[in-house]
Amino acid sequence: MLKPMREFVRELCQVQGCSDKDLDSVVMAINEACMNIIQHAYHEKADEEIIIEFWQDGEQMLIKIFDFADSVDLASIKSRDLDDVRPGGLGVHLISQVMDSVEYKTNTKTKGNILEMRKHLKNPAEFVVNSDKAL
Repeated sequence: MLKPMREFVRELCQVQGCSDKDLDSVVMAINEACMNIIQHAYHEKADEEIIIEFWQDGEQMLIKIFDFADSVDLASIKSRDLDDVRPGGLGVHLISQVMDSVEYKTNTKTKGNILEMRKHLKNPAEFVVNSDKAL
């Protein structure tokens, strides 16, 4: 389900005013976040639920990604050492480099975790697309 999610995210980010320069990076960051949830929070169970919300806050796009796995020790969320050259393990680093702000939270209302990311919009849309489209 990651491919249709990436396509939907790309379209939504374009409509919201994400610059062409940032578009691929934002899609990659959201994909990495979802892959981390599938691999680490859901232990490779690809049929678990992930909710992605998009909000436009002035000239910023706010993206919230919710999972319903056990709460994560927030201090354990970190990238491996960049000098350790090998495949994988750089998703957290890539996300933090691409987005303007990244915040990991424990969901206090239900079971799970929340990732909040913000990206400055070069050409913010004058309207917000509201979609409950499920992938």
